[in-house]
Amino acid sequence: MPTVLIPSPRRSLARALTALTLAVAAALTVPTSAGAATAAAAPGHVETNYGDPVTALPPISRPDTPHCTVTAMQHDFANSYGQPFTGTLTPPTDCPGPWTKVVLDWSGSVAGRQYDRLAGVWIGGAEVLRTSTPEPDPAGISWHLDQDLSSFVPLLRTPQPLVVDLGNIVNSTYTGTYHMTMTVTYYQADRAHPPAATADQVLPVSQSTTGPGWWTLSKGQTASSTLSFPRNLTAARLQVYARGGGCEEFWYANVPDDFAAAHPDWGLCGGGTYREVQVQVDGRLAGTVQPFPAIYTGGISPLMWRPIPSIDAFRTQPYEIDLTPFAGTLTDGRPHTVTLVPPAGISDGWTLDGSLFLDTDPLRAQTSGAVTTDDITAAPQISTTETAQPDGSQLITGSTGRDWTVAGYVDTSRGRISTRVEHHGEYRNTDTLADQGQRQVTSQRDSGWTVVSTDRDGHGRPEQRRSSWSYPLEVTSSYIPGAAADSFLVRGQVTVARQLVDETRHSAGRWQQQARSEDRLTAQGVLERQSGTVVQADGSATEHYLGSTPEGGCYEHELAADHGYLTEDRVTSSKDGRHCA
Repeated sequence: MPTVLIPSPRRSLARALTALTLAVAAALTVPTSAGAATAAAAPGHVETNYGDPVTALPPISRPDTPHCTVTAMQHDFANSYGQPFTGTLTPPTDCPGPWTKVVLDWSGSVAGRQYDRLAGVWIGGAEVLRTSTPEPDPAGISWHLDQDLSSFVPLLRTPQPLVVDLGNIVNSTYTGTYHMTMTVTYYQADRAHPPAATADQVLPVSQSTTGPGWWTLSKGQTASSTLSFPRNLTAARLQVYARGGGCEEFWYANVPDDFAAAHPDWGLCGGGTYREVQVQVDGRLAGTVQPFPAIYTGGISPLMWRPIPSIDAFRTQPYEIDLTPFAGTLTDGRPHTVTLVPPAGISDGWTLDGSLFLDTDPLRAQTSGAVTTDDITAAPQISTTETAQPDGSQLITGSTGRDWTVAGYVDTSRGRISTRVEHHGEYRNTDTLADQGQRQVTSQRDSGWTVVSTDRDGHGRPEQRRSSWSYPLEVTSSYIPGAAADSFLVRGQVTVARQLVDETRHSAGRWQQQARSEDRLTAQGVLERQSGTVVQADGSATEHYLGSTPEGGCYEHELAADHGYLTEDRVTSSKDGRHCA
């Protein structure tokens, strides 16, 4: 989570650019008219206000069926650290279900000066939304996002504890209060819109059902939940939320510990750049995920994210690990432990929790089984080099691969079901530092796939699901001190994308694409101060989203912004998903 105190500009370049921009925001008091949206910026353009935040993500599709909306929360988050909103979410009597879809709407407004803040929503102890806030302007902004809650229907059928955490501080410097509203809409099923297909049970892996469920973990810490599983369990999937804070917000630009120790006056964040979240079942490694490089709306330079936030800032996407190979070992009626392990060697905290989605056998009181393969090593072997360049800069490279297989079976009323999970990951990062770390260029490639094979007949003709991901990232940032007192120039530029593909196949057939999306964003920002006076404060960005829809169509959304306001907002959709291939 973003720190409240302004750190030393030398502690971390990326964090320093954020802190410097917020500190200077107090001096930006000259309002900017909406006409700046189309006017070309003269040299020394200072952008004070900006348009309401917007992303290129597709809205959640909503069926045309009778529905009911419940206002679950209306709350102001001011001095709210350690003071989450708590309540009860009760399904509406006028829409008793079954439901074909349930959608959460999250809306907010804020004015003044404020840091970006991390927020989470829990229903019955299960985290259903993780998000972060935009940083405001003096005139005030408002924003909205939505989230599909249909997979949590097993929890939503009965009244459940509701917790919303958005830690914030309001004082004479940080004046922004976040005014938040959350509604939940329940859409009735009908012949054309069948009930949502869900797991039989949702089991939270969190530390509380009446308070915020996430753990914030430091180096060497883990988080465990001791759980009771159904004795007729047949399948288990774990959904994990994970995000770094402080120095770990910019983990992709961190340096090895030995490099940081060798340059103590540079104020660098250590821990290297590779990050991996692990999951254990009863102390045994069960799966790993490589996290997406999420950037808060104040990250690197806040002017870059006005009004288009970075990917994953608003609607954070969780990661999924299939734990079905372990299902047969969890049905003995004894408590079992699921443990979340933050990345090794981190230099600050990671915030983790998750939810289990469980399937059961309706015809058998107890199932049983075993894990037959588990070759996950405790940690990948990371190759790191540190090389001085002819121009005096330092080049640091890190690379690794991750391959593992977990397999197991469950004996059910339909016979033995065998599940095999195969995972492949590739990672490479190059980081160039110059001028004692005041200039930094990072290039990262993080990609891989997971294949889940399910054999239901015992004849080696499995059904297979393959999920592939790629997270390319380019970051350039600099802090250049001026000759006069209280003078500096900071610049930041980011290009980041999230590419996801889901495919299926039966037996030895061809892979058939089920879903595909690519979200790509480029942003840049500049801030210059001369002798205490801001002479430049500006940014621009573009975002392009292209993806298939659950209905088999295609959705494309292009955004462009300059000087704090949208210059392009174009949506194209079609019923034919081939355009997304």
